[in-house]
Amino acid sequence: MNLPQLDADIPHLADVVPSVLAAMGVAGFQPRIALPGPVAGACVLLIDGLGAELLDTYAADAPVLAGLRGRTLHVGFPSTTAAGLAAVGTGLPSGGHGMVGLSFRLPEVGIINALRWRPHPWGDDARDQAVPEEIQPLPTNFERAASAGMAVSVISGAEFTGSGLTRAVLRGGRYVGVIGLGDLAAEVRATVTGGGFCYGYHADLDLMGHLYGPGSPAWRMELRQVDRLVESVVEALPAGGLLAVVADHGMVAVDGAATVDLDTAADLLDGVAAIGGEARARHIYVRDGACADVLATWRGTLAEHAWVVSREEAITAGWFGDVVDDRARARIGDVVAATRDRAALVRRTAEPLESALIGQHGSLTSAEQRVPLLLAYG
Repeated sequence: MNLPQLDADIPHLADVVPSVLAAMGVAGFQPRIALPGPVAGACVLLIDGLGAELLDTYAADAPVLAGLRGRTLHVGFPSTTAAGLAAVGTGLPSGGHGMVGLSFRLPEVGIINALRWRPHPWGDDARDQAVPEEIQPLPTNFERAASAGMAVSVISGAEFTGSGLTRAVLRGGRYVGVIGLGDLAAEVRATVTGGGFCYGYHADLDLMGHLYGPGSPAWRMELRQVDRLVESVVEALPAGGLLAVVADHGMVAVDGAATVDLDTAADLLDGVAAIGGEARARHIYVRDGACADVLATWRGTLAEHAWVVSREEAITAGWFGDVVDDRARARIGDVVAATRDRAALVRRTAEPLESALIGQHGSLTSAEQRVPLLLAYG
């Protein structure tokens, strides 16, 4: 079986923040991506769901973004927000930071939803039971930069202040909670003009893609607003200022004819103890002694829809990065399924809201993996 592999010649999303901080002269950071310097103030702005292929297709709706189009990055597996934000925050792929999916198994709580930081699919807040700083104990880029004397801000939604994922992968900077494009742009401009470093985050393009489909009229209208956001920051960049726009993943519109409801597929559930991940990237945790049978059944049943591999096969193929530590290894499914083309592995009973989404992501297709690196200098 020929498995997809990440292109080693393309930089990883995890390389961006260390490279920007290196260009700013912050001690302890190496330039994984060569950037002109010196940089006096900088922002890494992440637009959730802005895939490179989507930007290229709808460039007419985003002339500022399209005008900055340069290098392409890959985001690693799974191509999902929890893993992408962790890559930005830690400078590591998922095998290093351990956020190996939208949901994955922890000894403390079972399957945890990393975005909501609660047991999956339902449950109460798990921050006391699964302490975020212990689930992801490595120092973040922001902690390291702040310790080196850099003024660091994390500018994101007010609703994410102190969330489990924020504490796990974005800790270390001054958190600035914003509620719209206006205060996001204003805070980014102030930080860069003041010579500091910030990470900024905007979520709504991803939301429009999930609800209405990537490329839908609603999605394109949101893309136009994102373009105006970036334009407002670029036009205010001071001399020596840098704006680096990235994304955590792309997106595909799933095909109903290629959608499998796992909750009604009895043969696929035989021997399965729990299921994590999301519709395009599944972790399957099996009962003792059932791994070979579960792998064979999933592989045979889903041959047209997904790459189905064992944990070790996925790790050997480099899906989770060059190095997978023991903490991350234990969270990866005994069996891993990454969907092809526009297929989806939904759970309409356990995950009714997520299963109804038109736009999905998480797998290894270029539409999901490739994101732009857009650079603007003052």
